[in-house]
Amino acid sequence: MSTLDAKASADRHRALAEILDPDEILTAPPDIAPFLTDHRNLYHGRALAVVVPRTVEQVSRVARFCNINRIGLVPHGGNTGYCGGATPDDSAEQVVISMRRLNHIRNVDPLNYSLVAEAGCILADVQRAADDVERFFPLSLGSEGTCQIGGNLSTNAGGLSVLRYGMMRDLVLGLEVVLADGRVFSSLSALRKDNTGYDIKSLFLGAEGTLGIITAASVKLFPKVRASATAFAAVRDVRSAVDLLARLREASGDRVSSFELMPRIGIDLTTRHIPGVTDPLQKPYAWYVLCELTSARGTDPLEVVMEEALTSALEDSLVLDAVLSRNERERAALWKIRETIPEAQRMDGASLKHDISVSITAIPEFVEQASSWVEANVPDGRLVVYGHVGDGNLHFNLNQAPASDRDTFLAREPVIKRALHDLVHEFGGSFSAEHGIGKLKVEELERYASPVELDLMRAVKQALDPNGVLNPGKVLR
Repeated sequence: MSTLDAKASADRHRALAEILDPDEILTAPPDIAPFLTDHRNLYHGRALAVVVPRTVEQVSRVARFCNINRIGLVPHGGNTGYCGGATPDDSAEQVVISMRRLNHIRNVDPLNYSLVAEAGCILADVQRAADDVERFFPLSLGSEGTCQIGGNLSTNAGGLSVLRYGMMRDLVLGLEVVLADGRVFSSLSALRKDNTGYDIKSLFLGAEGTLGIITAASVKLFPKVRASATAFAAVRDVRSAVDLLARLREASGDRVSSFELMPRIGIDLTTRHIPGVTDPLQKPYAWYVLCELTSARGTDPLEVVMEEALTSALEDSLVLDAVLSRNERERAALWKIRETIPEAQRMDGASLKHDISVSITAIPEFVEQASSWVEANVPDGRLVVYGHVGDGNLHFNLNQAPASDRDTFLAREPVIKRALHDLVHEFGGSFSAEHGIGKLKVEELERYASPVELDLMRAVKQALDPNGVLNPGKVLR
């Protein structure tokens, strides 16, 4: 760092010290290191400082300071994202703003089925706050013990229950947001009906901190789940899985909360690498589904409904074998298989990840065409296709084949990504179903979004952040 750069940094540190307490500004390398690398270790940045405010007013002061001085401001939550959306660049001139101290549940209203949580609240803590008043908050992710509500909102998180309850966007009633110039947009309404002009809050959901910094949200709660039935079934093929989903929805009165597709390799990876995971069935099959019915009525005979639906599917050869959990321990064991596939992939070697979605009807044909392309063109890769087939979202991943060269395999990523994403586009699907854009997929957005859509996005960005200080380089250039 030059003498001039060092002086500028020192001046900015002093200016930050005028608006925050000393323990709210981190500059020592060991203190800021956890904020400079993304979850997947794809991006590494440097920062002028990491600030850890305790109040919305302090967030406002920091935003105003950065806007006036044209300093990039990078919101940081639980750092569980997959696209580098919370990592600063390498300039050492951006400020990272951690939301971890804005972590209070401000209000729980069980009669209105709503809750107000600050952005730094851990998702699992929000779930518990709802459960404490006999209510249910349905967002469920593998990272729910560490991810923060602000990040869930900013990335429009999906997860395991989208089929029944929708994405994070569908769970929001109101928001509190600090704008680029420090003004606070406060609309924490818990109303279900409010037709007073533009739905401004929706702009910030999925915007990844590029339009404003979410500091709190009013979210929907639901009746507490009091009955459930969980089954793990081998299916004939992917088309059979889609047919089984339709049958289950009809048979249960649309009480399917989760419906997850898994390939045989997913079972092999988890049983090999994850302690305590065992194969639930006696013999191997090519494809499996993990499905769950839930109800707020404890007397609902969901196990009977599930068993009858699976028996009918067995008779029609859609299902080849199945097991139903009889208690919470067995249920947890089944879910552990699905939830640890990503971890098992990492432990097995290098992998290339694709978070895609197509219509549920198109899933079988897409999997067939994409798998054929991979088989013909990527001999050093093994397909690991799994995900939320109930909402059309597949994690279409490739793992490095045994004995293949890691660097050669990873070097093929641009060609593989282009072929698969082009195919997704042909199917009318999305190259980013639930993980967002971040740094990783900016070029993909430019390639696949329409010119009109990009123009509108840039116009919104210019209107709300004319100086381009909010999370620079993410979503849009």
